[in-house]
Amino acid sequence: MIEENARGPGAELLDVHRLRLVETAAPRLTPGERLAMDRVWGQLVGANPHFFDGPVLVCAGAEREGPYGLTVSWVRTTYRHFALRRVPGATSWLPSFFVSVLQPVDDGRLLVGRMSNSTAAPGRWQLPGGSLEPPDGDEPLDMGSLHRHAARELSEETGIDTPPDGLTFWNVARAGNGGIGVLFRAPALPEARLRERYEAMAATERAEDREPELDRIALIRSTAQLPDLTGPHADYLEPIVRRYAEGDGGTGVPGVPGVSI
Repeated sequence: MIEENARGPGAELLDVHRLRLVETAAPRLTPGERLAMDRVWGQLVGANPHFFDGPVLVCAGAEREGPYGLTVSWVRTTYRHFALRRVPGATSWLPSFFVSVLQPVDDGRLLVGRMSNSTAAPGRWQLPGGSLEPPDGDEPLDMGSLHRHAARELSEETGIDTPPDGLTFWNVARAGNGGIGVLFRAPALPEARLRERYEAMAATERAEDREPELDRIALIRSTAQLPDLTGPHADYLEPIVRRYAEGDGGTGVPGVPGVSI
C-alpha cells in the first residue's frame, strides 16, 4: 500500500456494528493521469523492487445508515492506483480499504508493529493488517471474507495463527485521507507465546532472504506510550488505542454489548 507516512487530519472511529459492502465502478482516469500514474509507479518500483502491481480494493465512499450502520462502496483496481496520490492535481485517486487486528496479551496490553524498509511505509507504527484483495471468482466480498483476510494478515505479519471465526468484529476506522479500515479483535495470548510466534516468523522470513513486513513489535497499554514508538504512526492508531484503553466490552462501540453483522 502506497501512502504518505504523515498523520492526516480527522482520523476517527465510526462506531459501526452494521456493515454493508457494495461494489461500484472505478473512476475513469484522464490520459494525463494514467501517464503520470505509470511514470510515478515506475519510479517507485525502481526505488523498491518489492512493490508489485497485484489486485487490490480501494474505497469509493462510506455512507451512514442510521446511528451504527455503514455502507462502504469499493472498487477493484491494482496497487499501481496508489501512485496517483503522488501525482499533483490528480482527482481520480481513491483511498485504501483495509483490515487491521487488535491483538492483546493477557495483561491487557496491545500489540503494535513497525513496518520494515521493504514495505511502502517504512518505519510506520500500526496494527497488523493490510489492504483488502478482491474475492476469488464470483465469491462476494462479505464479512466472512474480511474475517479470512484479517486472519491471514495477522499470521503473515506476526506468526499468530488465529482462525477467522476466532476474530471478533470490533469497529470501523476512517483515516485522515478517507481510507476505511475494518477492525477485528483477536483472543488474548500470553506475552511469551506472542513473542515466540513473532520471532519464529521473522526468523523464517530472514532465512529465506525476506524482510518481515513488521520488523519490530511493541506492547502498549495506552496512548501515553505512543510517543515512545519512534517514527511515524498510522493516523488511525491513536483513536484506536484510546478507545481500546477506555474499555468497551470488546466491541469497540460504546453502549453496544455485542456486534451483529
